[in-house]
Amino acid sequence: MSSRLPTPPSPAAPARANGHLARDVALALGTVLAALLAMAVTAALGLWAAGAADLPGGFGSFVAVLAAVVAMAAGGQVGLSGDAGSLAGTQAELTAMPLTVTLVGALVTGFCFLRPLRHHAVARTRDLLALAVPTVVFWLAALGGLSALARHDFPITLGGDTSRDTGDLGDLFNDLLDAVDPSVGFRTDVGPTLFYGLLWILGVLVIALLVSRRTPLPPRLVRHHEAVRPAASAMLFLLLAYVFVGLVIGVVVAASKGHVPETLAVLLLGLPNISWLALGVGIGGSWEGRVDGPFGLPMPQILDSVLRSGDGGRELSTVDLSTLASYDGRAWWLLPIAAVLVLAAAFVMAVRSPARIRLWQHALHLGIAFAATMLVAAPLTFVEARFGLSILGIGELESLGAEVVLRPHIWEITGLALLWGLVAGFLGGLLATPVRRRGAIETHDDAPRHSPKNPPEQAP
Repeated sequence: MSSRLPTPPSPAAPARANGHLARDVALALGTVLAALLAMAVTAALGLWAAGAADLPGGFGSFVAVLAAVVAMAAGGQVGLSGDAGSLAGTQAELTAMPLTVTLVGALVTGFCFLRPLRHHAVARTRDLLALAVPTVVFWLAALGGLSALARHDFPITLGGDTSRDTGDLGDLFNDLLDAVDPSVGFRTDVGPTLFYGLLWILGVLVIALLVSRRTPLPPRLVRHHEAVRPAASAMLFLLLAYVFVGLVIGVVVAASKGHVPETLAVLLLGLPNISWLALGVGIGGSWEGRVDGPFGLPMPQILDSVLRSGDGGRELSTVDLSTLASYDGRAWWLLPIAAVLVLAAAFVMAVRSPARIRLWQHALHLGIAFAATMLVAAPLTFVEARFGLSILGIGELESLGAEVVLRPHIWEITGLALLWGLVAGFLGGLLATPVRRRGAIETHDDAPRHSPKNPPEQAP
């Protein structure tokens, strides 16, 4: 009878664990830096095209605005404030997401996060957490740094144009305001920025795992692979397809009609805002809003016109296929474009699904996925911006008052997306039936013939 003494742990085990930890931390830091660099470059080019390089304050003001735009792209909250002394009051607010910057950051983050996991045969939960936790920590630290940079004040200049609009009373107000140096500025709300930034980074990491077809999942989640991943990747295909179509249209417009800097600014800052609105309108959804004052939506002009149509911009206007087509008949093309691209997404989903998935399952998978996608994408197109200056509490100077509002009818859009997904998923499954897919059953002609003399090879 023999007894075995416990084997002491290998001295190399702690060193190996520390090496893996250092590697994961370095990968997480690289992921965050790459995402921030991509977002900053995209935002900087967009702001430069929009003329932000000429803002008063020089390079410092440009850096502050750039930091604010990147923070807003990650869900950050930027508050506007004004100071006009005791003679006047300023009101300002801004809620919007520059979705081009958001999309670039999400794609880079997802790619860098998934790349080291593709070499694993099985992704254990601890492997995912080892990468995800430091990525989230570094991301929140970066948002904190951006929040410190994203603050600046701009002086309000009341010049000749304003005096012509307001008459002699405006001249008097100008003289009074010159003594108090009225200004408007912006500050990043750190608490909400970190909270929404946390939701943003967690959402990006989860969506990256859902849409990736090569990255292994933890064993407990493998059974959901067939139902979730093909539909999720099809929705990513649909959203990116709309962005690509919008990019092509924007480039053609810039080349043919001029206004190149303004068009580039919209493409580099808010292309998905317009593209995903076009997707929602194309399936029959609607938005409401208004534009009042000298500022508005730079592109497309038809959208700005519809939003100004409600009693001179004072009433809310509805943005849907019929109202857009009343200004430009080409808006009806949004319907067949939506039909083609949604059906193409359904076909992509069906081809990437196992052959044993039934048609009603294709319909259900795409219906739920499309509804969930629009439930997330439609609110991101929300825009609300206001600015006003009141003198002695007796009203606003019209030349300095402006309002832009654009709100989606979220539940209407989500319901329509569910219906479109059900129909398109069924049709996409039909179209994919002739295509040989993973898990297809071999026919008798394709199957190898066996005889007693040549039995089938047994698996070891």
